[in-house]
Amino acid sequence: MLVATTVLAHDKPAHGGLAHGGNLAADYYLSLGDSLAAGDQPNAQGVTRPTNQGYANQLYAKLRAKDSSLRLDKLGCPGETTATLNHGGICGYSGDTLYSLSADQGSQLAAALAFLRAHRGHVPLITIDIGANDLNGCLVPGKIATIDSCAAPAIKTAGQNLATTLAALQAADPQATIVGMSYYIPELAYWLTGPTGREYAEGSVPLGENLNAALAGAYAAAHVPVANVFGAFKTTDFTDPLTLPGIGSVPENVLLVCTWTWACASPPAGPNEHANAAGYGVIAKAFLAALPARRR
Repeated sequence: MLVATTVLAHDKPAHGGLAHGGNLAADYYLSLGDSLAAGDQPNAQGVTRPTNQGYANQLYAKLRAKDSSLRLDKLGCPGETTATLNHGGICGYSGDTLYSLSADQGSQLAAALAFLRAHRGHVPLITIDIGANDLNGCLVPGKIATIDSCAAPAIKTAGQNLATTLAALQAADPQATIVGMSYYIPELAYWLTGPTGREYAEGSVPLGENLNAALAGAYAAAHVPVANVFGAFKTTDFTDPLTLPGIGSVPENVLLVCTWTWACASPPAGPNEHANAAGYGVIAKAFLAALPARRR
């Protein structure tokens, strides 16, 4: 996601640990990341809030169907960047609990490491999506050239920060399987706004590719598989015109981002960059496909 995320007070996520009766021998799926990890969606008033329809919840449902003892612990923080994930500053954490939205009260990484130490050897899966919000300071809607000149150092730093995150997680529990993800591009919705919007939509794709490539480099260096969400949304396909109800003929990538996110929705729910329940289901399937066979 290359548009700014508004950080709002939100419900506490589903946590493992002693909240599940103190069973420290249970196995846990630990979900880390930004607003997508939190399952953010707009409500009827257009307020973006975490939901239980996100990809982590949907992936957990699929995994729990085969292992009823599996627990889910969600630490995702709306607005999180690769830097704030490592150092804090947006969401507040105490141990493995997300308890407020206040600065300088722990970091998501510290909370994750505390959780891994408490449940060492019992966290078979960690998923993470992070990096899109690193570009927020570069955003000038409709001006790709301006964004490009700002984005290069931000993208490089995002890859470096992610490498630090992965190294810390792997050191805390070498047995855990970590799976990352690539991002879809909600800016494709600008295609619907006319010639200037189409130029911006087209220009956003290589920018997203550059971000995803930097993240993929960090994942690859750590031998972490990546859920191909960018591919699942057919992000580069401007060539296959399909009919979007109420709009007309659009490229397939535009149709999918309009169908699987709130980016093309009318107010008050939209425009909103976050996936809807169906889109989160697509992301969950991409994560499932990226899992090593023994973890599916």
